[in-house]
Amino acid sequence: MKKRIYPVTGNREPNAGDRAMYIPDLTNLSLPEIPQPLSSREIEEYTDRIAARLKEKDAVVIAHYYTGNEIQQLAEKTGGFIGDSLEMAKWGRNNPARTIIVAGVRFMGETAKILSPEKTILMPELKAECSLDLGCPADEFGKFCDEHPDHCVVVYANTSAAVKARADYVVTSSIALEMIEYLKLCDKKIIWAPDRHLGSYICNQTGAEMLRWQAHCIVHDDFKAAALKALMAEHPDARVLVHPESPADVTALADFAGSTSQILNKVKEMDAKEFIIATDIGIFYKISQACPDKVLIPAPNGGAGATCQSCAHCPWMRQNTLPLIEKLLDNPEGHEIHVDEDIRRKALISLNRLLDFSARLKEAGSVQALYESGVRI
Repeated sequence: MKKRIYPVTGNREPNAGDRAMYIPDLTNLSLPEIPQPLSSREIEEYTDRIAARLKEKDAVVIAHYYTGNEIQQLAEKTGGFIGDSLEMAKWGRNNPARTIIVAGVRFMGETAKILSPEKTILMPELKAECSLDLGCPADEFGKFCDEHPDHCVVVYANTSAAVKARADYVVTSSIALEMIEYLKLCDKKIIWAPDRHLGSYICNQTGAEMLRWQAHCIVHDDFKAAALKALMAEHPDARVLVHPESPADVTALADFAGSTSQILNKVKEMDAKEFIIATDIGIFYKISQACPDKVLIPAPNGGAGATCQSCAHCPWMRQNTLPLIEKLLDNPEGHEIHVDEDIRRKALISLNRLLDFSARLKEAGSVQALYESGVRI
């Protein structure tokens, strides 16, 4: 199941002197079956019943941008929240509801529990995974970190609670560049995990030297430059927006590369009429809602050199269904997220460093100004 690969430092290729690390081989990953779609009438009926049950249970739904339209609609109609993983967890922490239903993947439920240990955190499907999380097993990652005790450890939010507990800092894709730039100014040696493409993008943008873990997101890894170039030729006036979890040759074609929420905001800001978007198509729901007059074109991930594994929609996100949400409200057994308290406390430290860094960066106005102020996080 595991294969030995070499970490990449900076922008160079690995050589025989590099230490190796292990990740699961995700090429033959067993993906979950796609649930059957519901009719419009079924969606309406489920939504009405769930809304009533949420009030009875003092519960609220927080949904990720990549879940299905009907799940995002449920969150909106019942006073819940839609956003990126960390924003979901923060919103859930600040909401008075005693029970938080996390419509997303497992690490998102764990993050919500880390920030809200006193609340009941439920998920429609506890086996809803993430290839980045699967690609960075805590034991193997911990061993690698132990071999480099002089490096600070920076992990992406798309990791388990146990991996976050091993880290010095957690980052999201919206602030990863700034965090690495800051640590570079502080002359820190850095281990980055787990996304290889985002790590490469950060190295190219900041010039930082990092030992990089080599996992990937199966959705964004599917995008291929050849197919994207052909689509761009068909739509010469379209702007290209890419999530940096995509391969480097795809990101290089972008007019803008950024996080899911940054892509949403960029469509709002830009004057263009057409947009080719290389990320999970779940985000199209909120973009279409915010910009109904703009044409959204999914970046290709099938044909012309691209064979799709996920077809631009995370198969684990699709496991979040209205029937499962109704089921867990009737019987939460087998749906609750638990995080070991020692792991939770350690993971909270690295998450709080992210929140502290974000707040201080906003006050300072730039990474350089923050560094020159003498603040060390």
